Amino acid sequence: MAEKFGTSRVMSFRKGRSADSERLVVLQSFPASRPTTNPYLVMLGDSIRAVPGVTVLNFTWRTALFGRYNLYHTHWPEILVGGRTPLRRAVRQALYAMILLRLRMTKRPIVRTLHNVDRPEGLTTAGSLLLDIVDRQTAMRIRLNETTEVHADELVVTIPHGHYRDWFANYTARPVVAGQLGFVGLIRHYKGVERLLGAFAETKELRGGLSLRLGGNPSNSELAQTVRDYADRDDRVELTLDYLSDATLVEIVTSSQLVVLPYRFMHNSGGTIAGLSLNRPVLVPDNAVNHRLAEEVGPGWVYLFSGELTGAKIVETLDAIRTSPAPLPPDLSAREWNSAGLEHVAAYRRALSAIRAQ
Repeated sequence: MAEKFGTSRVMSFRKGRSADSERLVVLQSFPASRPTTNPYLVMLGDSIRAVPGVTVLNFTWRTALFGRYNLYHTHWPEILVGGRTPLRRAVRQALYAMILLRLRMTKRPIVRTLHNVDRPEGLTTAGSLLLDIVDRQTAMRIRLNETTEVHADELVVTIPHGHYRDWFANYTARPVVAGQLGFVGLIRHYKGVERLLGAFAETKELRGGLSLRLGGNPSNSELAQTVRDYADRDDRVELTLDYLSDATLVEIVTSSQLVVLPYRFMHNSGGTIAGLSLNRPVLVPDNAVNHRLAEEVGPGWVYLFSGELTGAKIVETLDAIRTSPAPLPPDLSAREWNSAGLEHVAAYRRALSAIRAQ
């Protein structure tokens, strides 16, 4: 879905040109889309390209180092300071340092979307130092929800995570299977999949006729084996331990009566938005972000649990869905992608104006 740009697509850096009138060339930190690319990134790129006067470039090391663009939008900067081997990591860190130096010397602003609250564990000292530089050079921060904390002196705008309705529009929804729970997404320790499997095992003594469909690629072999061990002890569990195609994701979610996402920590969750986009209620941790989401989308769509997820809470939620079904569909009008594209471009222009005023 990425565009290719020839040498004629260059921008002028002439002094005195207004940031509100010049053509924007934005370098995104993600490469051209692949089958496993996060749909959020693809839809974001498309929504920005749809705004007149804006060109979006996908990331390559060559483009970042030598290409013509006037701002850089990063999402997960830690990805570019890591590597599967020490040599690969060192090379990537050296290249990234050169990119950051180029951005600073040419006064190209960094715009950063704050997907996560904390940095990931396991960063090297050099990687942490590079992320410190990114923080210092960031001219504009984009929050996906208003609860993300920022410093008072930072330039920030809130642009909600867009919905997936258009992304999944060409797939046929499956009939709901009564009593079926669903989980989709990359399987990581922080997402609490083991908690879900343990709580689901408890339901065997509480309610008959329940099932669980769990799909996603585990982060490591140890976690994959843990999930298999749970499933081997419970014939009500069906596993798909691999990257999910869009068709399979839609099948699992739409056939489920309830999508359960028992994250140990949840701040911004594309899985929650995906479930709601496919008109399925979700059971998620009780926190400020999810309280706001419940108010936004309307009653009967977002159910909350506190502390450890239990089988009793799962059964209670299924009973609530059966006795008080939510009206269709959930209200996701604040998450339209055409608005997101316009708001991102407005944020880019503010970032350009701010850095040129320094």
